[in-house]
Amino acid sequence: MIKAIFLIFKPAATWEQIAQTRRGFFTVLALYLLPMVVLAGAVEGWGLQHWGKMQPRFHLIRDFSVSAAVTFELIQMVLSVVVVLVSALLLLRISQTFHSRGTYTQAFTAMAYAFSPLFVMRLLDAGQSVNPWVTWGIGIMMSVWIFYQGLPRMLEPDPAHAFGLYLSTVIVMVLMSGIMRVLTALYLLGYVNFRDSWLMRTFPSLFQ
Repeated sequence: MIKAIFLIFKPAATWEQIAQTRRGFFTVLALYLLPMVVLAGAVEGWGLQHWGKMQPRFHLIRDFSVSAAVTFELIQMVLSVVVVLVSALLLLRISQTFHSRGTYTQAFTAMAYAFSPLFVMRLLDAGQSVNPWVTWGIGIMMSVWIFYQGLPRMLEPDPAHAFGLYLSTVIVMVLMSGIMRVLTALYLLGYVNFRDSWLMRTFPSLFQ
């Protein structure tokens, strides 16, 4: 979390430090990404369970049981990790079309740290009246800006191709995180009723 704050306020210097450290895939996953995801999920889940969530469509505040909050956050945590992993793979594939020789570990590190603002902003989702689209919008804008600073340091693309690679990856970041936000926001705001879904019939203890 501290590294995420530094990325927001001192991105250039922080990216230089990250690039020089050259941590491995599992180190970044276990010591940075997973703790960030778990912390964001724990704080948001605590807020859902204690304060509920405003659902403007129905003009009410929905109360979440402990099991419902925990189940939702576990699903969201898994989706968050998948988004980073897939985004890193797409970044690597796109970079190869620009003749970059970067590795998947470099791409994964870039994505894990670039998505930091999304996880930081998710802490605010614990608030009862905070709209999840607002936190996602602010978070993805900061992520795009931070990634601009990190791409040349992490993958070292050819200067002639760097901006094209950046724009292509930004589209991936917005789409991947946006799809996840659609799925989670529709549930939080009451537009999706899991009680009548296949998931609920198969696992009746979910979302009760």
